[in-house]
Amino acid sequence: MVTDTAQPSRRERYAKELKRLTRNRLMMASVAFLLLVFLAAVLAEPLSPYDPSKLNVRNRLQPPGAEHLLGTDGFGRDVLSRLLFGARLSLTAGGLVVTLSVICGVMAGVAAAYFKRVDGLIMRAIDAMMAFPEILLAIALIAALGASLANVVISLAIVYTPRIARIVRASALVVAEQQFVEAASGLGAGAPRIIFRHLLPNLLSPIIVQGTFIFAYAILAESSLSFLGVGVPPELATWGNMINEGRPFFTQADWLMLVPGIAIVLTVLALQAVGDGVRDLLDPRLRSIR
Repeated sequence: MVTDTAQPSRRERYAKELKRLTRNRLMMASVAFLLLVFLAAVLAEPLSPYDPSKLNVRNRLQPPGAEHLLGTDGFGRDVLSRLLFGARLSLTAGGLVVTLSVICGVMAGVAAAYFKRVDGLIMRAIDAMMAFPEILLAIALIAALGASLANVVISLAIVYTPRIARIVRASALVVAEQQFVEAASGLGAGAPRIIFRHLLPNLLSPIIVQGTFIFAYAILAESSLSFLGVGVPPELATWGNMINEGRPFFTQADWLMLVPGIAIVLTVLALQAVGDGVRDLLDPRLRSIR
């Protein structure tokens, strides 16, 4: 008796994975929310009813209403307009931090895993960086570099690079012991070919998952630095700056802190939910128990 042991086609596997993905309602809702936030950030100019930097002292501290849907701040600026432009800067900062930290972390992690001579040096440097609290290390770096959007991105990228490097190193050590890597090395393949053809393609899953988490951490850290007054200059509209500017008026205009605070919380939670969903989708150990 002959049994049908044909493997499912690639299209069938993709359809199965897509069906599993759509069952995660929290992740799908988070993706939809993040798409709305990204669209609002990209279309900030046409969507903003007012100039986010235009001062109008006569209309200062107006509560949410028909003229200003989310009210005005202490300088009479429209809160909704500043929220939209703040989303652009906050998301841009988070995206740049993720990009830089992933590039530097992958380079450091792969070098530590593949080139044994520099493993101890790289890992000791990473351990030293991770010994400091992340927010304190970022404040110290910004104090040395100066307060600007570029320096905030550089400082946070330095802070979060060790996270990527440790995960990449651990995953690369496992992949490097696989038979196909040993076979490639035995056939005379050089280090660049092994790294780019065999190691990196098998490290995409942990890199993508950790990148989503770092995106959330970066947005939260940038907002915290701006709230403390050591991050992005106050003339730029970011969610952290909006919270900092609304702090003196909290008793009479609580919406100035609540609106950007709710935006930060929802965005960070959505990114965390997407990261969890991607991890469940890509991790074969979690896939096997579902």
